[in-house]
Amino acid sequence: MNRHYSHTSTAAWMVVTALMVPAALAWGQETTAAIQQPEPPAAATHFQATHEQMGDSLMAHQRYQAAIEEYRQAGDSVDALNKMGVAYQLMFNMNDAERCYSAALRKDPKNAVSFNNMGSIYMSHKDYGRAVRAYRKAVKLNPQEALFHKNLGTSLLAQHKYKIGWQAYQEALALDPEIFSHSSSVRVDNPSSLQDRGAMNFYMAKGCVKAGLPQRAVYYLRLALNEGFTTPKKILADAELATLHDNVEFQQMMAAQGVYLNDPASARPAVRQ
Repeated sequence: MNRHYSHTSTAAWMVVTALMVPAALAWGQETTAAIQQPEPPAAATHFQATHEQMGDSLMAHQRYQAAIEEYRQAGDSVDALNKMGVAYQLMFNMNDAERCYSAALRKDPKNAVSFNNMGSIYMSHKDYGRAVRAYRKAVKLNPQEALFHKNLGTSLLAQHKYKIGWQAYQEALALDPEIFSHSSSVRVDNPSSLQDRGAMNFYMAKGCVKAGLPQRAVYYLRLALNEGFTTPKKILADAELATLHDNVEFQQMMAAQGVYLNDPASARPAVRQ
């Protein structure tokens, strides 16, 4: 669930598959994919935009079908095929999106962006095993791309492989400390159960703490609690979440669960039975 574009002279496209991010990955508490829209080409005297540049501009204005036509006229380059696939995917046409990504891989079997994009297709079908394999290939081909590590972590968490999924998230954070704050706009399917979503939200919260995003961390913890993956007691006992204890929103969330961190009657948190 997350797609990515390869760089061109005018824009760098990226699509992410991050399950559990608010609102639309913002991957909210939903499985979503994040995408960075390309910026329109800079104005220039007597500038003649190429079909691919026209497609980029149309994508930035969410005119996906028109963008597809421009990319089609741009030829069958790997970049154009990946961009066309993302346009199809934004219209929820997974079959044609997969066709484009497959064509890109036939032209360049070592294209990391294409493997990442294929991973997003597998995630949308909840085929987590194939998604993990696709993301691992993307990471192997381009280990410096934080998005690929994040998407790999999400697919591993979907398989309940929490320890190595969290490790992949940490690798993403090491490469890009703001990876969990990037906006997203493409919504994909959630995992099959509340427990799955709760697990992903819990580890997304940890990632946000490490990235210095306490408010977003509290948001994910609240979702993890609501979905039954964790408990107030476990949250308080987790050393990686300790920096949240003085956060007002965290204290309010815990109070709603019957846990009062600043109870004057006790030096320890009071838990209402």
